[in-house]
Amino acid sequence: MSRHRTGNRSNRRKRGLFRRVGIVFPVAVFAVIAVIGVAVGAKVFSPGSGAFNVAQAVEAVPGSHTIALLETERRQLIAMTDAANTKILVAKPQLASPSEVAAANPATGTGTGAGGGGGGGGIVYVTSTPPDPNTAQSTAYSLLPSFGFSPQTYFGCLLDLWNRESGWRYDAENASGAYGIPQALPGSKMASAGADWQTDPATQIKWGLGYIKAIYGNPCGAWAFEEANGYY
Repeated sequence: MSRHRTGNRSNRRKRGLFRRVGIVFPVAVFAVIAVIGVAVGAKVFSPGSGAFNVAQAVEAVPGSHTIALLETERRQLIAMTDAANTKILVAKPQLASPSEVAAANPATGTGTGAGGGGGGGGIVYVTSTPPDPNTAQSTAYSLLPSFGFSPQTYFGCLLDLWNRESGWRYDAENASGAYGIPQALPGSKMASAGADWQTDPATQIKWGLGYIKAIYGNPCGAWAFEEANGYY
């Protein structure tokens, strides 16, 4: 009987110890957290510390790897926000001066219609070599001066214009009724240049050059309009 009572007393002592340890352990943990919180607060809100300084608070907390990562993410978000709110100023393109345009597009012929004979005005002068003799192109090249156009300056534009319109074929006919090398619409308009307007390239070219001069000023003006609109 005495041994049994002694054993019970020993067990009661152990249970009492465990209870005390169970109470003391969480209290100790809370005390450590409180100390850390006081240290952080002292660092952050100490007199004369100025604005809230997260970096200093992080340094005050031992083993604060998670907080350091959060601070890094915070800084990245701030940088991204600043970048998104930054306006990008795109420089305006510089325009060429009139002298630069004239130098790039020299004009030696006459003609004062739309897109007229001086350099610039959005007109690109097409260079070309003299055409083969006894061709429609050769006839046009020789007729340009009689309309006040320099062949060296304007033949390239005329060549491109009528290459696209008719391929320089005197009998080229469009479904719309346009006819001949200059694609007169209707073709009978060219009768003002000669009765043989249906078959003679020279008659068609004369009429076409007169039309270009009256409407566009020169072949390069007509070519610029053709490129912009698909017709002239």
